[in-house]
Amino acid sequence: MISDKPKTSIKIRIALNFLFPAALAIIFLFIAFYDVNFIEVLDIVSGASVFWLLIFVVLQFLSHILRAVRWKVILSTVKPDTKLKHIFGSLMVGYGVNCVIPRLGEVTRAVLMGKWEGLSRSSMFGSVILERIIDMIFLGITVIISMMIWSESISESFPWLRDSLYITLFLIIALIFFVLFSIRYRERFGKFLTKLTGYFSEKLSKKTTHIFGMFIEGFSSLKGARNYSLTIILSCAIILLYAISSYVGFFTVGMQYEKPVTFAMGWVLMSISAIGVVIPTPGGTGSYHTLAKSTLVLLFGFGETISVAYAFLTHIVSYFLFIFTALIIFFILDKQHGNILKIVETDLEES
Repeated sequence: MISDKPKTSIKIRIALNFLFPAALAIIFLFIAFYDVNFIEVLDIVSGASVFWLLIFVVLQFLSHILRAVRWKVILSTVKPDTKLKHIFGSLMVGYGVNCVIPRLGEVTRAVLMGKWEGLSRSSMFGSVILERIIDMIFLGITVIISMMIWSESISESFPWLRDSLYITLFLIIALIFFVLFSIRYRERFGKFLTKLTGYFSEKLSKKTTHIFGMFIEGFSSLKGARNYSLTIILSCAIILLYAISSYVGFFTVGMQYEKPVTFAMGWVLMSISAIGVVIPTPGGTGSYHTLAKSTLVLLFGFGETISVAYAFLTHIVSYFLFIFTALIIFFILDKQHGNILKIVETDLEES
């Protein structure tokens, strides 16, 4: 029987993980909506095109399906017959959890996939980490392309972006070398980490060894030229769908009537606003609004009201899409596989 102390510790941890991102979201929302007439924003949103909204939702779903397929490719060497419904289900439930408590969704989907497919939690965590690193690499590539498309304007409007990009590229290259070195010399490097952290505490040493094991297991799951090629192709397709979604967003609030809109604008908007999603706010709330509004106003010259309306509408549609889909999947799969919340809570207590 598990004591109440670990449960209390987990609840405190979850509460803290919620409070800081929530405070951060409020600050960003204040920046985004400052000096903007919210009644006018709601008026624009209420007149949004249903046709373009439906296309936006379809594109969002397609991108998530492709994400599920990519994860299946990554896991193919671990378990070739993983069910796509389990992969997609755990992915969407994870997104739903991230809309409330950032980053807890990654834990949730790894735990659920492990339980539903009978796979080790370590390999699932490792594969999720691998996915996130792939996302970061492709995000860096999209920003580089954006800098080439709108180079002078981006440098003037977002002077911090160029320096951040250089730092990010350096970190990505360093990370790739670290991964290759870790996989090639896993035993030596693992022993070195265990010995090094052991000087501080035995608990830290065990935790570091466990995390390193998950890290290596996850990265080792992607093998073979075919799987590497498919992962790259699917990642490009996901980014392309995101860019098309951003472009379609212009038509949902009628921005094409103010000035001509192009796919290049959608690409630039997607790449910069995606940085807001990386910031640990619930579902990108606030951070996405601020960067999307800034891009639309400073780079493309749209008015603040319609720019905020764009950010508000595209975000809230995506946000509730995650929440509703996660709830539907939760109730469907919960009947088939037992109490999902209890599974996640138990695994968190054991970690």
